[in-house]
Amino acid sequence: MYSFLRPLLFSLDPETAHQLTLQLLRVAGNVPLSNWLLTQLYQIKSTPVQVFGLTFKNPIGLAAGYDKDGIAIRGLAALGFGHIEVGTVTPEPQAGNPRPRVFRLLEDEAVINRMGFPSQGMSQVADRMSKVGDRRSVIVGVNLGKNKDTPLEDAARDYIALMKVFAPLADYLTINISSPNTVGLRRLQGREMLDNLLRQINMERGTWNLKRPILVKISPDLSDEELDDAIGVIIDKKMDGIIATNTTLSREGVRFKLEGETGGLSGSPLKVRSEAVLSQVVKHVNGKIPIVSVGGIMTPDDAKKRLALGASLVQVYTGLIYRGPGLVKQILKNL
Repeated sequence: MYSFLRPLLFSLDPETAHQLTLQLLRVAGNVPLSNWLLTQLYQIKSTPVQVFGLTFKNPIGLAAGYDKDGIAIRGLAALGFGHIEVGTVTPEPQAGNPRPRVFRLLEDEAVINRMGFPSQGMSQVADRMSKVGDRRSVIVGVNLGKNKDTPLEDAARDYIALMKVFAPLADYLTINISSPNTVGLRRLQGREMLDNLLRQINMERGTWNLKRPILVKISPDLSDEELDDAIGVIIDKKMDGIIATNTTLSREGVRFKLEGETGGLSGSPLKVRSEAVLSQVVKHVNGKIPIVSVGGIMTPDDAKKRLALGASLVQVYTGLIYRGPGLVKQILKNL
């Protein structure tokens, strides 16, 4: 069915097509009959995975960025995902960068985005998540980011405010310090700044009565030394997992460049770098904490390889744009 819909969607501006798809999933997920039909079409049985103290019905998740404001959790869950990561959510509402800010590279099966964390803000997203009701057929995480205007030295304040709001609502939380589209954000991955940030986050979660796994999402653009430093701090501060990787500023592997279009690149050209980072993270972590692999997973074989390389879970996003919602089912059949 997606082969018929894709030309229509691709005739639209990428962000418009995305919003249309998301709204259709929102409606379909909230109507019992259409929700049931989606479930029958796309879900298959799979072996559960135990990670971070949680039980995932399968290892395939939806990466952050697809449903930034948590409007279509039910519809997305019906597509067979083992987990869905909502966000990135910021404390206060913000518009993000000016449009156009999303670009397809059709020949490369890639996307460039410079969204800049557009978010309805934590209050609205939390209110929506609290009304979702029975969604425990799928694990739901929330990806957390600082507001654009928050100085880096005050970043911990934003992350802690978000943690307080979403800890009772989410199954896990992700600290996003690796988006290339918020000025200066990636500096938080440096050893000193990351150590300070995670120390404050640990102090906050030490006050919680309930335990929620906290993951850290890293960039594919770190040097080997920077990556080793970041992983060392993450392990030292006893974070529960690493998500590798975010989008890249590199244009390596892109044959058909969009001249002058800045932003994070995702899709097929990211595959080689994301696999290389995953291998390095697996080696450094040495089984101490689980790893979620994301970036350039476009086919069932791509997902299978990431799991074979040592990832406990994988996440897809751009692969859905080019392959359609049946990708999750295809991956699970291949596993």
